[in-house]
Amino acid sequence: MAAKDRIGKASAAAQAAQHNKYMQRLFEDEQLRGNLLAAYVAARSAYGRMNNGKPATQALFEDRKLQRELKQAANSLREVSIALREPPKRKRRHRGLRALLLLTVGAALALALSEDLRSKVLDLMFGSEEEFDYTSTTAPSEPAPESVPAG
Repeated sequence: MAAKDRIGKASAAAQAAQHNKYMQRLFEDEQLRGNLLAAYVAARSAYGRMNNGKPATQALFEDRKLQRELKQAANSLREVSIALREPPKRKRRHRGLRALLLLTVGAALALALSEDLRSKVLDLMFGSEEEFDYTSTTAPSEPAPESVPAG
């Protein structure tokens, strides 16, 4: 019965964590997880340096690396605290890009399907097309003498 009771408690804890807004943020926000991990690593390293045999007060005042690690842990925890107080960042949607793509596809279809529109666009881009009648300024050459078949 004890194993069943533990499973029930674990299941209840998992459901509570699933509905906790802070846990949801932790699952969704990669930067928040990174800051939390950096704080943990720095605090663990600082704890290891404090337990190296020196008295804690002496280590705090003399060990520069310990001071740097504690400062890094505090800064990371401050970043985590700020991130948890702020509302979650929404993913930006590229509405302008989508509209531009739709406009481009619509323009291409209009140009492909309408010959009048196509000619107007070409006239705007390259100037209006002029009718060209060719008249020769040279006299026609004399026809070649016909050859008489041998026979």
